[in-house]
Amino acid sequence: MVRKLVAPAQAGACLTVCAFCQRPLPSQERRGGPGERGAALLTVLMLVAVISILAMGALERLKLATHVAANSATMDQARAYGMAGEAIARSRIALLTDANADRTWLAGGRDVPFPIEGGDATARLADGGNCFNLNSVVEGSPATILTMRPVAVAQFAALMDALGIPPAKAGPVANALADWIDSDTAPLPGGAEDEAYLRQPVPYRAANTLMADASELRAVAGVTAELYETLRPWVCALPVTDLSPVSVNTLTPEQAPLVAMLVPGRISLTNARAMLGSRPRGGFADINRFWAQPALAGVTPSPEVLAQPQLKTRWFALRMTVKLGSMEFEENALIDGAQRPARLVARRYGEPI
Repeated sequence: MVRKLVAPAQAGACLTVCAFCQRPLPSQERRGGPGERGAALLTVLMLVAVISILAMGALERLKLATHVAANSATMDQARAYGMAGEAIARSRIALLTDANADRTWLAGGRDVPFPIEGGDATARLADGGNCFNLNSVVEGSPATILTMRPVAVAQFAALMDALGIPPAKAGPVANALADWIDSDTAPLPGGAEDEAYLRQPVPYRAANTLMADASELRAVAGVTAELYETLRPWVCALPVTDLSPVSVNTLTPEQAPLVAMLVPGRISLTNARAMLGSRPRGGFADINRFWAQPALAGVTPSPEVLAQPQLKTRWFALRMTVKLGSMEFEENALIDGAQRPARLVARRYGEPI
């Protein structure tokens, strides 16, 4: 036990003494030995190291937050450019429609660049109806009842056949697509309803309503990744149940399968390419001239199919690509040109799934 004593002869002086022996402690004992001083120094160094690590972590988080904020601002700017592109596209559609009220001739199909501050952007406006409308395999309305449309199911199977998909696979997939969208729960031959999907490793049910995006086709029974990869460039999900409104004035010869599917088994790919290749300059002025071509001699479509090909485009597909610094942004939009002004129907960011 150590205590401090004040000597009467030396006022203000303080001595450290041992309580048991009443003698002052050695100066080395009062100040602490070399071991204690080393431990104190080690403690200080450890504290400095810990504080340095914490500071580095804080600076790293600050750097990350700065990059996230900058990327977010760049993305917002890119989306603003995309919306500006939509406005330009709607204006362009109005010009195309007003230029010729009866037909649309080769609308878009090429990238159009336009300058932006700090980067560049390109836009492509093309016919958005030159595809097989997956929702056409039914007729009716989601508000009432959706029933299977046999002519569209046959066209979907014919499209798959034109793309080299065996009929043994194409028929069941076409029926399964109708089952996926129609309102009833009774499967078509080779098709699939809830009971088939509930047996999957991850169970789910049929949608029983219109598709919002063509990527939903991947959930239909029988559609493998390879099959979907083959079909993806040829299918779309328009927000209507109309038969696929292929425009015979904007189709390219490479899109001949869309003509061959109109009357399954009656129009060969060779004849379909020839029809598109011999199209009059400026396009067909009358849909009857399209059906009167020599390649279609002997082909008698049903009244529903007879009115299916279009001379005037209603649906337009817009693809916007914006590059700002190291960031690339892509938007795909569907625009209804029949509205005044043209109306944006769907918008999707990123590459098509």
